[in-house]
Amino acid sequence: MRAEKRKKKRKILFIILTIIGLFVLCTGGYAYYLWNKAASTIASIHEDIGKSDKRDKQVDVNSKDPIAVLIMGVDEREGDKGRADSLIYMTVNPKTNTTEMVSIPRDTYTEIIGKGKMDKINHSYAFGGTQMTVDTVENFLDVPVDYFVKVNMESFKDIVDTLGGITVNSTFAFSYDGYSFKKGEITLNGEEALAYTRMRKQDPKGDFGRQERQRQVIEGIIKKGANISSVTKFGDMFKVIEDNVKTNLTFDDMWDIQSNYKSARNNVVQHQLKGQGTKINRIYYYKVYESDRESISKELKESLGLNN
Repeated sequence: MRAEKRKKKRKILFIILTIIGLFVLCTGGYAYYLWNKAASTIASIHEDIGKSDKRDKQVDVNSKDPIAVLIMGVDEREGDKGRADSLIYMTVNPKTNTTEMVSIPRDTYTEIIGKGKMDKINHSYAFGGTQMTVDTVENFLDVPVDYFVKVNMESFKDIVDTLGGITVNSTFAFSYDGYSFKKGEITLNGEEALAYTRMRKQDPKGDFGRQERQRQVIEGIIKKGANISSVTKFGDMFKVIEDNVKTNLTFDDMWDIQSNYKSARNNVVQHQLKGQGTKINRIYYYKVYESDRESISKELKESLGLNN
């Protein structure tokens, strides 16, 4: 039975994502080694969070329950806990084959749960790490977070270089941090990808434009990673993941999601939280329109099959 199961899984799909963890196809005599290396890597990056108060019971990915995932891009550096400058909330419903996605602007003015104050949502990570960020996002959108994937933004360059570069489609030409990017399809190395995701002030869409470029880079990583065949690159990628990624997903969770939820990524609905910038005590904040927040919250709950 075990040999038969191993035969079915001889091609293992593993790379990071984001969106829910990735797998990369590999064949031959390395399958057993890669399977165990992938499992040990996931165990080493595991970080628990408390059960969501927005759920009556724990989700079951084996039963194809709709799930909610929070992608956190943090700028942790040595000696600095950093902030969650990229927050992408996703619902994945394998029964309707849809994925709903909303990027939360980093300057969003909201209550920081556990801190007892109003502040920018990206400060929640500096105040209380992963758990406080998860709690704050749940309160802001009034939805549960079942799983999170936290990626150090600095690791983007290591991931991209390990993959040998990625391709994105830039909507306009700009220069940033010593690099120039033309309009149209461009190929980026690691340092270029990091600069591409960080530019904000020159973008006519501001932080929303930056969020779009971050998603482009993530999509580029997924696309390129799915075609990896070099065993050497597997080893390099495992190292990058161990150093730069944390998640509460288990290896079994990732396998079930890969098996049962992959069709939902073909139909992605993206939402934008509309609002306006304002200054409080000379500090800039982004205030989301309450009606817009409530409308998007309702759609996310419907995607998760929750009663409003």
